[in-house]
Amino acid sequence: MVSTLKPGVLTVASAYPDPPFDVSAGDYRSGFDIELMRNICTTFNVRLQTVAYTGSNFNGIFDGLARRDYDAVISGTTITSDRAQIVLFSQPYLEFGQGVAVNRAAHPHVHSVGDLKGLIAGIQQGNTSEIPARKLVGEGILASIRFYAYDGILGALGDLEANRIGCIIKLHPVITELVKNRPTLYVPLEIPTHEKLGIAFAKDNARLCEAVNASLDTLTKNGTLETLKQRWITP
Repeated sequence: MVSTLKPGVLTVASAYPDPPFDVSAGDYRSGFDIELMRNICTTFNVRLQTVAYTGSNFNGIFDGLARRDYDAVISGTTITSDRAQIVLFSQPYLEFGQGVAVNRAAHPHVHSVGDLKGLIAGIQQGNTSEIPARKLVGEGILASIRFYAYDGILGALGDLEANRIGCIIKLHPVITELVKNRPTLYVPLEIPTHEKLGIAFAKDNARLCEAVNASLDTLTKNGTLETLKQRWITP
C-alpha cells in the first residue's frame, strides 16, 4: 500500500466547477479526473477522498500540498515550468489547447484569432489561458483582459451573455462543457497551445508520484484511460 497522509485514504483536491474533469452533484463528485483517481485508488487498494478548492486564484491550490492538506491535486491541471518549480507532476495523461467562447448573436462569424479583434477577454485568475490572452493583447488583437476570481467563472459566463465582455478563454474541453447549456454562447475556436495535463504532488513526495506514474502506465495499457476519455471528453 502506498504511503498517504491518512492511512488507507488518498486525499485529492480539485477546483469546481471544472467539467468534464471535476463535476459536483451535491455531495457526490465525478468527472474524468475524479474517475481516473478512483481507478488509481483501486490499484493502490485505498479509498479516494475529494477536497473542493474554492480560492480566487487557481494557483493557490498548490499551497495545500506544501501544508499537507491533501496528497495530490488533479483538476485539469496544466503542467508549466513555473508550477514545476513548486510541485512535482506525474507524467502527462491528456493534452489540449485553449478554447474561445463568444456570444453567438454578437460574434457569429469567428473562425480565427484575427476575428477576436478589439474584444475584451475574460480570464480566471491563475489559469494558463492568461498566456495566450496576453500574447493576443500584445499583438493588438484583443483589446484587454478582464480577470475573474477562479470561483467566479459563472459570473464571467453571465457577462459574456450580456455582452459585457467579448470572449472567454479557457481550456477547450472545459469551456465547451460550461457553455453547453447556454444557447447564446458557443466555442468556435481552439488556440493550439498543446498543454499537457498532470497530477500534482508535494515537491518532496516523489514516492507517491512514482507510484501514480506506474498506475497511469497500467491504466493506459489496459484501456481504462481511453475508456474514460471516450466517456467524458471525446464528443
